[in-house]
Amino acid sequence: MMQRKTAIIIGAGPGGLTAAYELLTRTDIKPVVYEMTDALGGISRTVNYKGNRIDIGGHRFFSKSRRVVDWWLHILPVQGPSSRAGETAGGVASDLIDPNGPDPERTDRVMLVRERRSRILFAGKLFNYPLSADLDTLLKLGGRRTMKIMASYLRARAFPIRNEESLEDFFVNRFGRELYGTFFKDYTEKVWGIRCDQIGREWGVQRAQGLSISKAVLDACRRALGKDTHDADTETTLIRHFLYPKLGSGQLWTEVARLVGEKGGVVHLGQRVVGLKHDGSRITGVTVKDENTGAVRDVQGDYFFSTMPVGELITGLGPSVPGDVKEIADGLAYRDFIVVGLLLKKWGAGTDPDGRGALGLTPDCWLYIHAPSVKMGRIQVLNNWSPYLVNDEGTVWVGVEYFCNEGDQLWRMQDSDLAEMVVEEMARIYFLSKGDVLDSAVIRAPKAYPAYFGTYDRFDHIRHYTDGFENLFLIGRNGMHKYKSSDHSMLCAMVAVDCIVDNVRSKDRIWQVSTERSYQERPE
Repeated sequence: MMQRKTAIIIGAGPGGLTAAYELLTRTDIKPVVYEMTDALGGISRTVNYKGNRIDIGGHRFFSKSRRVVDWWLHILPVQGPSSRAGETAGGVASDLIDPNGPDPERTDRVMLVRERRSRILFAGKLFNYPLSADLDTLLKLGGRRTMKIMASYLRARAFPIRNEESLEDFFVNRFGRELYGTFFKDYTEKVWGIRCDQIGREWGVQRAQGLSISKAVLDACRRALGKDTHDADTETTLIRHFLYPKLGSGQLWTEVARLVGEKGGVVHLGQRVVGLKHDGSRITGVTVKDENTGAVRDVQGDYFFSTMPVGELITGLGPSVPGDVKEIADGLAYRDFIVVGLLLKKWGAGTDPDGRGALGLTPDCWLYIHAPSVKMGRIQVLNNWSPYLVNDEGTVWVGVEYFCNEGDQLWRMQDSDLAEMVVEEMARIYFLSKGDVLDSAVIRAPKAYPAYFGTYDRFDHIRHYTDGFENLFLIGRNGMHKYKSSDHSMLCAMVAVDCIVDNVRSKDRIWQVSTERSYQERPE
């Protein structure tokens, strides 16, 4: 009898766990997953702090891929009507709720249907995000600024930048220089830590392709006529509703890992892959280090899926890697991430009455902070993602997000000092009173955002080299050095398994998921 083949999967994030599940349901290959941390879900994990759950950055469950949506709902079914007092599924229309679906009050294994609402804090005012070309926006911008924005936009349409190379070029061509400078430039540079004219346009292509002022006007007209925009043909930033696991995005991946184990796969936590062995055009095994004991062992396999950072993968392949590939891999850049959870008695400091409900709670999922007086980038209002993320429904639970570089001053701050700074900043923009803070938690996520600068413009050399290993598949955000959403990472994993099932050696189908318009998302 032939021995069952094995797939070694590096990383238990959305890409790695999707690959494991797909292999078990579509092939007779046994997946063995090695995750270096003690948590499932990667950047999509959910941290439980004293019964209050918080995502690493928040992840809406929306996709243009029906294949991905069906996969999600096979794992966690969409909710039915909720019996929770005062809960109306985030104000969503009843036709998006399965009338025969589970009541979230009676089961945890369920996808909630949530209303998507986010706003931008700019010049002390809250603007809808994405920007709406409606009366509210025009009144807040004022007549003079609005005229400048429209004139700049018309000029950009009439005289576009022909050789569009940088992210700044990309934004200016689609929004005009005035709107770019008002709402895009400062925030984007806060995210990446460098000027927009030093960032490749690829980030814009993947994140905001197809959006423009004209699209915003069209969307505003559709809504004014009472037409909903939650269909799959609508630009992703304009989607009004999304799915979300009752207990956070990480709940989905905990459930997938459980199913992988039930079906015969294995998921090892606290196990770091530190080396890959290869013979000619094939990977033959990996070296795994136990992060708790320091013990090292070699493991053989037949197929290999990597979601580890590309630089670490290239280092792990050893001294035979060509010099130019090693140089490019060493020069790939990342942006790191900190989220500080704050537990509050109530929301706000009483100076901004806009959109206040119970507990004075803002209706937003996210608030984007365009304020030079503070370092924060966004605020997650976790009660609005799911009321079940909060241990005590009489409190407000928020996640305040910061972008930084691993090892810089912000990253190295003591948790207590960082929490104190966050409270000061939140009070400065009137989103809390210091006396209303009950507790805090600090979570750091290294290599959260693969960057489109550094040596990224020569990434094709790395791809050519790694594609030369016929049984090695690069998938996931860090595995492909692409700033992807979780559904995008999942689709890459699914297509990689397609290649095995169809006996296709070329990896082009996997990489095309990152470029084809039908797949493109705009994650937040």
